Amino acid sequence: MSSSVTAMANGGSDASAKATPGRLAGVYSEVQTSRLNHILPLPSVLKKPFQIVDGPPSSSAGHPDEIAKLFPNLFGQPSALLVPSDSPLSEKILKIGVVLSGGQAPGGHNVICGIFDYLQERAKGSIVYGFKGGPAGIMKCKYVELTSEFIYPYRNQGGFDMICSGRDKIETPEQFKQAEDTASKLDLDGLVVIGGDDSNTNACLLAENFRHKNMKTRVLGCPKTIDGDLKCKEVPTSFGFDTACKIYAEMIGNVMTDARSTGKYYHFVRLMGRAASHITLECALQTHPNITIIGEEVAAKKQTLKNVTDYITDVICKRAELGYNYGVILVPEGLIDFIPEVQQLISELNEILAHDVVDEGGLWKQKLQPQSQQLFDFLPQAIQEQLMLERDPHGNVQVAKIETEKMLISMVETELEKRKEEGKYKGQFKGQSHFFGYEGRCGLPTNFDSTYCYALGYAAGALLHSGKTGLISSVGNLAAPIDEWTVGGTALTSLMDVERRHGKFKPVIKKAMVELEGAPFKKFASLRDEWAIKNRYISPGPIQFHGPASNVINHTLLLELGAQA
Repeated sequence: MSSSVTAMANGGSDASAKATPGRLAGVYSEVQTSRLNHILPLPSVLKKPFQIVDGPPSSSAGHPDEIAKLFPNLFGQPSALLVPSDSPLSEKILKIGVVLSGGQAPGGHNVICGIFDYLQERAKGSIVYGFKGGPAGIMKCKYVELTSEFIYPYRNQGGFDMICSGRDKIETPEQFKQAEDTASKLDLDGLVVIGGDDSNTNACLLAENFRHKNMKTRVLGCPKTIDGDLKCKEVPTSFGFDTACKIYAEMIGNVMTDARSTGKYYHFVRLMGRAASHITLECALQTHPNITIIGEEVAAKKQTLKNVTDYITDVICKRAELGYNYGVILVPEGLIDFIPEVQQLISELNEILAHDVVDEGGLWKQKLQPQSQQLFDFLPQAIQEQLMLERDPHGNVQVAKIETEKMLISMVETELEKRKEEGKYKGQFKGQSHFFGYEGRCGLPTNFDSTYCYALGYAAGALLHSGKTGLISSVGNLAAPIDEWTVGGTALTSLMDVERRHGKFKPVIKKAMVELEGAPFKKFASLRDEWAIKNRYISPGPIQFHGPASNVINHTLLLELGAQA
């Protein structure tokens, strides 16, 4: 299918129609083609006329006085709920911009389709602009005008390639001015930022700025991240989590079958999730591995790297006594960030790397505290080198480049050799390392993510049509049939706290961590001892779109909603 779009180049002084290469539905697989035409159900409130009902004034997740100072025009505004009405909203032509921000997550295309379809049905003649390459597209006024023909090949498909994404932030006065110029140039009535916690913080800052300048452009957010750490009572889950976990669970099930078949390998699997261990926990609930390390538990118990190593080694020794010299071990990507002693080491390394040249002779190590120096020397050389890599733009260690699973294999090998010499271990150990990361970010979205994202987009269109700003699109009651899902918007400031950076308070959406008193972790904790010794492996298989398990929602969400024991 060819697509013709209206594009605007850098600076945006001249608009011109030109063909832009995009997806060709004609070369899709049978499954992709079937997904293109898959009809998405909507919550009943979105099928008929509705009105907006405002809730009580909102506060914040923390430091309300500081959030109120940072967002004087938005703080305290109520969340909104769509309820049935006898009369529809007045039809008016709207100009809406959409942007994908941050890492990819399955279902993002359906959010855009939901916005587009809402406007086509309820605000005929409206225009949707897709900003290209993330927030940079807003600042540079690089966009495409989205049409039915253009978006069709992306319906129910994975990826963000309809308009692509980016990790730029709009935070300096010059950048805000660029965003204002773009909004004015395109005469935007609204802008939808589809992203994670940082992106939605940016959306709130934009909403505040536009309102302060008395601009008509309203700004909304949509909750995206496979990591699952953008959620609260009103926003039960972020989109992409369901799909990504099912993709990873399929691969984990495959290596479980391999472990059982060969009888001689321990598969150490590192999973996405820098700041929270939701993916690791959900994949454990889906597949029942022998060992799962949850970062939040490690932090709460103040466990050392040796504590973690000893726990893994203890299970391996017990399994060897039963004749099992194989198994599967799951660890979260950000594990080392949860270990207090490693956090201290990283903090000291950050300070040294920020101010000093690291000499090859190792004299720089003398600037480490004795405990940190001892830990650094204890780590395998490859991990030492990875800890010294260039920091990300925020000054953080690039956790994705630290091969935690290989570090654990090396440390377990050393401990097992020691125990073998002491006569405490007589088995054989062979470790295989895996990192399941980008493989999960762009898969064909599950039925749940497809429908959830479409409803989020439809809700964003409805909220903008109603003149709302500074909200994040919210769809709830997800354990019920789709017809009964609730739809509304949650005040972005209500999700925020502040961090002290460079002597100033900076707003941040508070990350949702694995709750050790929450139902998902409690369910896991009640079963992990049995999984450790007995092989209770489950192989979920690939994502199902029809038939058995095709509409099953992930364990984490169902347990949190009290819909699963």
